[in-house]
Amino acid sequence: MKYIKRLFFFLILVSLFISCQNSKKSSLTMFSDQIPTNTPLVFGPGFISTDTAMEFAITFNPDMDEIYFTRRKPEERNNIFITKLIDGQWSKPELAFFSSKDTWDFEPHINPKGDILYFGTNRPLNDTIASSGIHEWHIKKSENGWSQPIALEDPFIEDRFVMYVTSSENGNLYFNSEEIGAKPEDELSIYYSINQEGKYLNFEKMGAEINSGNMIAHPFIAPDESYVLFDGKRSSGYGDCDLYISFNKNGVWTEAHNLGSKINTEMCEMTASVSPDGRYLFFHRGDGREDSGNIYWVDFIKLKKELILNSN
Repeated sequence: MKYIKRLFFFLILVSLFISCQNSKKSSLTMFSDQIPTNTPLVFGPGFISTDTAMEFAITFNPDMDEIYFTRRKPEERNNIFITKLIDGQWSKPELAFFSSKDTWDFEPHINPKGDILYFGTNRPLNDTIASSGIHEWHIKKSENGWSQPIALEDPFIEDRFVMYVTSSENGNLYFNSEEIGAKPEDELSIYYSINQEGKYLNFEKMGAEINSGNMIAHPFIAPDESYVLFDGKRSSGYGDCDLYISFNKNGVWTEAHNLGSKINTEMCEMTASVSPDGRYLFFHRGDGREDSGNIYWVDFIKLKKELILNSN
């Protein structure tokens, strides 16, 4: 009798565990009947990824019940859209409160703590500047919700191009940039800035292991800074821009590895990000037209293990 009771109790625990696991999966798997394994699939077909616009650069809050992404319709500006999980259903994507149809707003990124969202915009830096070019702005979250947008301060406000900021757990920022005084045709590289007690140090350019070939960049830094994903054009590529990864091994970055033919195609794969639980890789795939292309997702756990083995 005791054995039966223990078995019954054990089965209940297993059932609860499976139920919890399924509920954790459901927030993202609700968008599609198919869950990707080693072959990328369109994410949220007809809902997030559409046939009437270009979608790219997706980010999630830590609980994965808020999603922000960039959408550009033909002959319109980039804008940031949001969908929320409310009462078990994802809301229809709508323009985020901080995104304006009067400006270009794009490439949002929520930091691992979930209390800062970074994004690029061409909105004026202040009332005296009519057009300020592209800069990185951010909003901060508190008990009262998100703040109004404010521009990142020095050294990000310097007269140089900065785009696609992503953050590690300790607040270090990785992004596209260029040398001060660079010409418009000069290539972008991946830089980082160390967070020192809330203040950011001058930009540091990452090494040739990463910055080589025809860089397009869009770096995504792992929360623990164990890897960085980015896109670019190299002789090892499969067509247009491809996705690459470099691993941080005891403070030394490995040679960047192409993510392979299962991920990269003759089309352009770019703007990678990883879900907060580390399970899925997201990226844009398109044919280069500014008003087409979708967000794709694929199982990242198995892929990362294979890439780590290949980097040894």
